[in-house]
Amino acid sequence: MRDRELVNADAPNGSAAQPAANAGGSIPRGFPRGFPRAGRLRKHSDFERVYKQGRRHFSPHMTVFFLRRAAGAVPEKGSRVGFTVGRVLGGAVERNRMKRRLREAVRLRRSSLELALAGAVDVVGVDVVINPKKSVLKLEFAVVLEEVGRALDAIAKKLVEK
Repeated sequence: MRDRELVNADAPNGSAAQPAANAGGSIPRGFPRGFPRAGRLRKHSDFERVYKQGRRHFSPHMTVFFLRRAAGAVPEKGSRVGFTVGRVLGGAVERNRMKRRLREAVRLRRSSLELALAGAVDVVGVDVVINPKKSVLKLEFAVVLEEVGRALDAIAKKLVEK
């Protein structure tokens, strides 16, 4: 008990009473925080279809596979995104960290792809699979964000061209 009293006495005023939820700042209400379920690729068959029938976009730190969905193919509209991070890239903690970082980057940059889909003729949506390289783990988040944005812009451009 004496050790706890010393730790609390050494702590700055108010730090022990401050809840962890407020420590990192709060997100305003009504702000979309998550990655919607309808916007994710979940089935193995969807991933396989994108790999086999889709096109590829290469960038320095990831490979992005994409496949346009024609009208009537899948009931959902818009883009769906999935991530594949193989065991070769590291342990579970590292792989999950890569997926979290990529998921957040896609969430922040997804609007450019949605705008392109709105302007494209005869395209209901697009399925995207992002396959990162090990270097994504060491990159600054701003670089990951920029690279995901460039990849999604390139996909949007290719969708509008066809």
